[in-house]
Amino acid sequence: MTGWTDEVEAAVEAVRADVARLHAELVRYGLVVWTAGNVSGRVPGADLFVIKPSGVSYDDLTPESMIVCDLDGHAVPGTPGSERSPSSDTAAHAYVYREMPEVGGVVHTHSTYAVGWAARNEEIPCVVTAMADEFGGPVPIGPFAIIGDDSIGRGIVETLRGHRSRAVLMANHGPFTIGVTAKDAVKAAVMVEDVARTVEIARQGGPLVPIPQDAIDKLYDRYQNVYGQASDDRR
Repeated sequence: MTGWTDEVEAAVEAVRADVARLHAELVRYGLVVWTAGNVSGRVPGADLFVIKPSGVSYDDLTPESMIVCDLDGHAVPGTPGSERSPSSDTAAHAYVYREMPEVGGVVHTHSTYAVGWAARNEEIPCVVTAMADEFGGPVPIGPFAIIGDDSIGRGIVETLRGHRSRAVLMANHGPFTIGVTAKDAVKAAVMVEDVARTVEIARQGGPLVPIPQDAIDKLYDRYQNVYGQASDDRR
């Protein structure tokens, strides 16, 4: 028994369903191979988040197989899926949730072009308007960190705290993205691979031309505050 209120129970079930569904988007957009990558979502109103189990095929992921964790990254005993090991990146996700309460979703992928930039320890420069819109400038490089503890989470927070970008390329590893919701973080993961590919191809044809900072600022403000429908999540 968890001792959760009915409201928390309902929130957990909703996030389980959402996170399970969103993993299919990583496959749909070609951002992962085999069992790599993960999506997590914070449970509103509770110090909990939901993440996928480690090493399980995307075809086999269901709401019931998602693992509910506390903000220390421990599976909550007695909940469905708690007998399985959560994703190997769980400690990193947990650290982000502890340190950045505004974050409602975290995503990690091994998408090809973004990993290519990470392998060079090179930020993606802001040379297309889609980057200015979505990330408000370049996509930064985070420090090299080993999987298994909260080192990656620390690098994510150190790099993205106070930064407009919702994506970081962890050195020699790959992209992690954050969002106000899990869906928002997935969108950022899709977009960072798109701009990583575009900019990589562009520079094969010649020197890149940066967008002036004042134009970046205007584009970012418009996209974040004006674009879309008032009732929608503009991100």
